[in-house]
Amino acid sequence: MKTLRDRLARYTGVLREFKASYVLYNVLNRDKLQRNKALYRKYGIKKSILSPIGHKDMPDHPLDKPWLDQENALEQVVQHPDYSNLSDEQQAAVKHFIQHGYLVLKGFFKEEAIDQLNAEMDNMLKEQELKFNYSGRKILDAFRYSKVADEAFFRNQELLRLLNFILGKKVIPFQTLNFIKGSEQSAHSDSIHMCTHPFGYLIASWIALEDIQEGTGELFYYPGSHRLPFVSAEDYDSGNSYWRIGKESNRKYEEKMQKVVADNNFPKAVFLAEKGDLLLWHANLIHGGSPITKPESTRRSMVAHYYCEDVICYHEMTQRPALV
Repeated sequence: MKTLRDRLARYTGVLREFKASYVLYNVLNRDKLQRNKALYRKYGIKKSILSPIGHKDMPDHPLDKPWLDQENALEQVVQHPDYSNLSDEQQAAVKHFIQHGYLVLKGFFKEEAIDQLNAEMDNMLKEQELKFNYSGRKILDAFRYSKVADEAFFRNQELLRLLNFILGKKVIPFQTLNFIKGSEQSAHSDSIHMCTHPFGYLIASWIALEDIQEGTGELFYYPGSHRLPFVSAEDYDSGNSYWRIGKESNRKYEEKMQKVVADNNFPKAVFLAEKGDLLLWHANLIHGGSPITKPESTRRSMVAHYYCEDVICYHEMTQRPALV
């Protein structure tokens, strides 16, 4: 299964367009989808756990939302019994998250652990124990191969406690992406790739594994954009059909998001992080990677995504249930 997963991560051929190929993958991973049986019943989803699924399949009835997304979140947070257990820096950061859709904690991760991870990643790439996925930029799920990536970063206990507090549910570590260079990815929201029902129960962390300089493909984001309506595959010309995923779905989505940003006149922020800094962002925050103007430069970083328990998790663009 590991070999199949690795091959699919690097595959760029026409089979990526056919939903049947994902159904086959679901069949091979049916054990990881069993949790969805109870969740589909709970939320009234009348589909097989092996079938494609997306926002269009979700019921329209009112649902709960993460407590920090609610209108009175700022009032609620200071009254929460666990709020006093946070440091002063973390308390201020959580309030910032509510208002702007992201927070920064300086020097959250220690330099020794970062140096160990960087050395391990370099060695595993050299020995071809790790490889970049089809994008040529992302190393997918390095935590499966690196104990340091897994325990010191992905499942860092202090980080998990903070994420549980922010989302109001216990989080499930789902996926990691490691970068040596900047992604140069266009503006997007994570929710188009990793969505939940009810909406909003996903959060991402971004860790600077070195000091980030201008011209290295630095991260950018649009504060406040997390308050916008979720853009689903129904909201742009995705080209999706019953059998296929639109061939240019991603490009059409990027064009849609460019228009959303322009129409709402959001200010653009750039994150010139220092080694060890932690950035957390809301599932719907619009963000991306700046162009690389210094080709010889690196932008070592690690991204991790976390779903919550007791919610349906799926990939909106490809209409796949997530293998949690």
